[in-house]
Amino acid sequence: MTPGRALTPGQALTLADIARWRLHTQQLEGTPASTPEAVVRRLLAVQAENPSQVAWAVGTRCAAADDTAVFAPLDQGRFLRTHALRLTWHYVAAEDLTWLITLTRPRVLPTYDRQLRDQGIEGPRRTRLLDLVAQAVAEHPLTRAGLSAALAERGEPLSGFELMILAAVAEVEQILCSGPRAGGEHTYTGYDRVVPAGRGLAGDEALAELAVRYAAGHGPVTERDLAYWSSQPVTAARRALAAAGAALESVQVDGRRFWHLAGAAPPPGEAARGHLLQIFDELYRGYQDSRDLLDLTGLHERAPERFGGMAVVGSQIVGDMKRTVSARAVRFDVRPWRPLPSAERHLLTEAAARYAAFLGREPRLVLAGAES
Repeated sequence: MTPGRALTPGQALTLADIARWRLHTQQLEGTPASTPEAVVRRLLAVQAENPSQVAWAVGTRCAAADDTAVFAPLDQGRFLRTHALRLTWHYVAAEDLTWLITLTRPRVLPTYDRQLRDQGIEGPRRTRLLDLVAQAVAEHPLTRAGLSAALAERGEPLSGFELMILAAVAEVEQILCSGPRAGGEHTYTGYDRVVPAGRGLAGDEALAELAVRYAAGHGPVTERDLAYWSSQPVTAARRALAAAGAALESVQVDGRRFWHLAGAAPPPGEAARGHLLQIFDELYRGYQDSRDLLDLTGLHERAPERFGGMAVVGSQIVGDMKRTVSARAVRFDVRPWRPLPSAERHLLTEAAARYAAFLGREPRLVLAGAES
């Protein structure tokens, strides 16, 4: 539940209120999570293709000292890195993975299988390759290079792209999952070796869990946000919200209906903070239909993003951000979308210092061509 003032009948909220509320729901502001695994459970799934970037996405929500603190529970299997939800990697708590993959597999797997067919991998050969993958990781975890070598030894050399898609299929088919890292690289291991039986959710029960957990970590959200995030059709998202029943409530703002946990409310007014985040962060990737709430004044054209990171003040993106890490320092180049007053520049300087401390580097923030 998000702490704050209770909603009163007829209370008028603005889109700015919803945007600020989300920062607290996502634990970017307010009370941080207690541990990295608590962040992952709260968000249900955290997009995780880039290890260093997702380490900060998790770490900044729980005040982790460094990426070692984030990767330790990953190596211990308390949360896992695998393909779920959309066509990319996510961190998911081990106990949530089976029901979540089972729910989303019918929407995700056909795309991967189509890519395999384009490579001539289907039918008996697909079955043989998946069997060989299971055999390869039966004794110990393998890096991607190790898995490639194991398949080649068994008479099935694959290109890098073929292996990438095959491994994703094996993850969605619950054959592979992430193992402990080896030399800083992610590994694959057998799904059943690291994933507990978990909760046997299916049908409307699974859809209800999806809606409640998504709202708990990202709310307030629209039905189309839920559909995008979970790779479900809008009709299934509506069914999920209905199945959630009294666990969720909604509010109408500017013609859009936003769903949130029952009893949750907008947070109390607090001083704004600055954040330096990648666009893979759940604050951005966690929404699609209402992603525009991050830019309420329309500073940036709503189109496929042309930036890899974002500078956020309060609940709004104020500029593009590019991170460059060297041996001693980390440089954040920020291209503002509007003139930034000194107070906002100071907040971004503080954000750069937090991020740099996490990376064990000295911070260098470059704003509008001037170093600070």
